Amino acid sequence: MPLDGITGSVDAATQAAAVAQTASAKKSQTMDSEVFMKLLVTQLRNQDPSSPMDTNQMISQQTQLAMMEQVSNQTTTANENFSLQMRMAAANLVGKQVSYTDATTGTAVSGTATAVSYAASVPTVTVNGKEVDLDVISGIKSA
Repeated sequence: MPLDGITGSVDAATQAAAVAQTASAKKSQTMDSEVFMKLLVTQLRNQDPSSPMDTNQMISQQTQLAMMEQVSNQTTTANENFSLQMRMAAANLVGKQVSYTDATTGTAVSGTATAVSYAASVPTVTVNGKEVDLDVISGIKSA
């Protein structure tokens, strides 16, 4: 069955095989370069020889994919950097007087930070025996 350019349709059997192969290869919600290449190969196999795929569109799509991968890599790096900064900030609080607002009572609490835990997505600081999320702490004083 001929394809209508890059966005054309593929016969149901070919489409089902590509979807099954992609699903078994990687359970992912994102379109990566492997999926793109499989779709491109499928389109090239099923295109009408009298009306081949436009190479400008193909190059444009490959460029967009490369840009998408770079943005994804930069986002991952930025998230890792932010996580590292939070860990360093939490570690620097140990031995310092900190204050926060208790979520259950709504009162201001202050005490010395004695420990840090990185078990959760947000580091927790132990103040007066209670673990407090780093982003809840509202003030810091030297001990």
